[in-house]
Amino acid sequence: MISSCLNLDASALAAWLTIPNFSQIIQHTGSSTLFYTYLFGLLWGVGGLTYGLGVRYLGVALGSSIILGLCMVFGSLVPSFYYQLFPHPGKDTIGAVAGSTWGLTVLSGLLICVVGIIFCGRAGTLKEKQLKSEPANRSNSESNNEESLRQRQNLLVAESVDADNGSHTAVFEEVAITPGAPPSSHGASANNSIEFKFGLGLTLAIISGLLSACFNFGIEAGKPMADVADTIWKSAHPNSTTEFLFRNNVIYVVVLWGGLTTNFIYCMFLNARNRSFSDYADKKTPLLKNYLLSALAGTTWFLQFFFYGMGESKLGNGASSWILHMSFIILIANVWGIVSNEWKGASNKTRSTLFIGVATIIAAVMVVGFGNYLKQ
Repeated sequence: MISSCLNLDASALAAWLTIPNFSQIIQHTGSSTLFYTYLFGLLWGVGGLTYGLGVRYLGVALGSSIILGLCMVFGSLVPSFYYQLFPHPGKDTIGAVAGSTWGLTVLSGLLICVVGIIFCGRAGTLKEKQLKSEPANRSNSESNNEESLRQRQNLLVAESVDADNGSHTAVFEEVAITPGAPPSSHGASANNSIEFKFGLGLTLAIISGLLSACFNFGIEAGKPMADVADTIWKSAHPNSTTEFLFRNNVIYVVVLWGGLTTNFIYCMFLNARNRSFSDYADKKTPLLKNYLLSALAGTTWFLQFFFYGMGESKLGNGASSWILHMSFIILIANVWGIVSNEWKGASNKTRSTLFIGVATIIAAVMVVGFGNYLKQ
């Protein structure tokens, strides 16, 4: 929740620094525009909550690939279908995209990226099978070790009895060994707690991917506010021939209000259920460090859309902008998953499948970029 508050604070600060009187633009915006922009922010907040759970059960690399892949597909295509039904000047319709060379190139890049995501998903299923097989193999190995130990102990007992003609109590006694006991009990390795759950994680990832795309829908819904900011800036810079670079910052304020609402309600629910309101002031924990890290996370997270808004002002909020944005997030998430050893111990086949998926996503980014070059 603290990070969500910082998201909103950062967006308000960015709007204040880049758009004079941004609050007045919001105040004079129609209620319908504000409602849908806020609503899509609200739904995007739900996507953000399920994103955390999806990554928890799938890992950063696989979870981000599936969630952001779905977010990319829906976020890039749904607006073009919408504008096909409700045309708007300057907006790309699905017909225009599919009927042009640049558009077909961008759609090809989208398809290639989906193929890369499928490879990443396949790597996830292989990883899950490997994790499921390890406990069984470990159990069989432990059973064999236990039986071998019992045989050795019985042999030592027999030798001791023979040596003392049965008159001496055996020094070694047979030990009851409990499968799965801690290492100190009988030398076996403890079972690792594995939280990787592909089925549950995939369900949460699908929900998150669909709802996370609502951020892009929120940008589309709030376009009238960006247009006003653009008009005001152009009137102050009559010699400029470009679009206002920071025009989207006013939209983010409303969208992130929706996201904060979702996170606030959910966090209050968890605090009430777990009786953890006192944790916000618990001096036994490193409060300052936790608050600073939360603030850093919220601010850093907002910067992605701050720069996305700048790029969108040049490319336009069409399919290509969203695809490039999501593709790079997926790519970095997979690379980070590899660097952080999420796939350590995975078979060569699993890792090769993952690397193919990452390479395919990189190829998709290049194809989409080429499509944008053709559009110019």
